[in-house]
Amino acid sequence: MNKEIKQRIEQLNNGKIPKGYKKTDFGVFPSDWVTDKKLIDIGTFGKGKGIPGNKMQSGGVPCVGYGDIYMKYNHFHFEEAQSFVDEETAKDSQLIKKGTLLFTGTGETAEEIGKCVCYNGDSTICAGGDIITFVPQDVNPLFLAYQQYQNFSLKKKASFGQGHSVVHIQKESLEKLNVAYPESKNEQSRIVEILMKWDKAIELYDKQIDALTRYKAVCLRKMFPAKGQNAPEWRFQGFTGAWEQRKLSDITFPSGEKNRDNLPYESYSITNENGFVPQDEKFENGGTMRDADKRMYYIVSPQSFAYNPARINVGSIGYQNTSKNVIVSSLYEVFKTTEEVDDRFLWHWFKSDDFKKLIVQLQEGGVRLYFYYDKLCMGSITLPCLEEQHQIGAYLDSLDHLITLHQRKKEVITNQRKTLQQYLLNGIVRVR
Repeated sequence: MNKEIKQRIEQLNNGKIPKGYKKTDFGVFPSDWVTDKKLIDIGTFGKGKGIPGNKMQSGGVPCVGYGDIYMKYNHFHFEEAQSFVDEETAKDSQLIKKGTLLFTGTGETAEEIGKCVCYNGDSTICAGGDIITFVPQDVNPLFLAYQQYQNFSLKKKASFGQGHSVVHIQKESLEKLNVAYPESKNEQSRIVEILMKWDKAIELYDKQIDALTRYKAVCLRKMFPAKGQNAPEWRFQGFTGAWEQRKLSDITFPSGEKNRDNLPYESYSITNENGFVPQDEKFENGGTMRDADKRMYYIVSPQSFAYNPARINVGSIGYQNTSKNVIVSSLYEVFKTTEEVDDRFLWHWFKSDDFKKLIVQLQEGGVRLYFYYDKLCMGSITLPCLEEQHQIGAYLDSLDHLITLHQRKKEVITNQRKTLQQYLLNGIVRVR
């Protein structure tokens, strides 16, 4: 970032208007940008038509619905629809072409309405219900789609929401939205080109993460024996012996001890995404966790497993692999393994379909179901020799590390792209 841009950003952050910029009701923009227009001034609005679910089919005329915009399409544009209808149904629906903007007209919350994507495909498709369409004139539609995702636009749309259990936004409200864009169509196109390159890079990481995640799921099926079998389909070279079925009560033991001396160990909780995570030390009503009485908490020593018996069905289990003792709520179940088990092997088995089936089979309760440690002990697992356990655990760990690496790289470029988008769409960084 050059010195001029840094100075411009600093001036804007301090509420000053940089040279060559003008202040509008919705921001500060370069003087050669159009800022006195609303969406109704630069294009034509339309409305999609509701299509019953029984009209959807596996092939036919491509169709885009409200859920597609809100849940499936990323990076503000798409080229292919995911659903289809027959030609007769399509005739009764609004047909849209490349360069049409689609807004969500309905949502469960005000934040869900007015989300915008641009259809950038070559074929004609139809728009389902709860979709407001917009065809811009003389302004790059992809540029407008990116712009409509800025914080200002989203907050403004949310303020137009009507309803409680279901929130709606009217076409007339969207017509009032301010727009800002460079007078130069070349600059509009260059901004779109840059942002689309970043989108493709993010999409590539998404595909890599998805491919690795699906491959790991296959490994969890193939590297553990199927029901009734004593060996898995996939094995490392050199291992041929049958696996042995063992009771979990024989290879695990409870290890949680009450923190009776109220020792100041760090408090942890467990999430299904990240396992053990430091607990928020601040209470909503004031005070901190450091000052609380923690004598009823369980001490969890290194190389221990812990889980929430009410959330184990969604994967809320953790493995404590730090070099220190920590504490968790007394609601958790805490246990360790005997020397016959490689902990990393067992950890990955806990993520397998076999363990999920065991939970469903043995959990108990009414409205809320629980899977306590005594129920865990009623289950069994098929084990190979310790060396094969180690190799399986290490291999699956390597896949996890690779997935995490891609996720972190994606997070970095996503944040960079978010900043770049803000600069480009507000004229802070100029392209020619």
